[in-house]
Amino acid sequence: MAERGGGRAPRGGPGPAGRPLHVVRAVDAYRDWEELYADNVVRLYRLLYSKVGNRTDAEDLTTEVFLAAFGPLRLEASRGEVRAYLAKTAHTVLASFWRRRLGREITGIDLDAAEEFLERPPPDGHTARRAQHILARLPARSRRILELRFLERQSLRDSADAMGITVGNAKVLQHRALRMAAQVREEES
Repeated sequence: MAERGGGRAPRGGPGPAGRPLHVVRAVDAYRDWEELYADNVVRLYRLLYSKVGNRTDAEDLTTEVFLAAFGPLRLEASRGEVRAYLAKTAHTVLASFWRRRLGREITGIDLDAAEEFLERPPPDGHTARRAQHILARLPARSRRILELRFLERQSLRDSADAMGITVGNAKVLQHRALRMAAQVREEES
């Protein structure tokens, strides 16, 4: 069985003596890949958005989860098995994202807590003040890229255009700004 996303994909495999097992379709299995995608994309996107806090990264990560999962996934699996596998894959994709972005491993996704987060009202003024305080401690260009990307929710291209820099430069600037913001936050904790 192929392993991706930190767990085993539900599917039939070879039986004893290498003979294929008869694959029985679960009663609550998906009819086709489109149904599987449509039933899970919003839930995964919302979960990932709750972890990264911006539309662009959440969309990219959602795509990454499906790309990683579609190979090993089988339509014969039950909806519950598929959802569990997608959650495991999201866990791995998110851990890789934070490792690339911050140089540290953040691996926890508590699905119940994420659902609870999505039902909560927007953060109070304290959180916004704290974010503004952290931004104020950054150099002007670093602060501006983060404001454009995360507060104004602009795409990387639009942010680069607004700052008069290339998209590649904007990516590097954003990466460095996020690392600086994380350091400021750690210093104040």
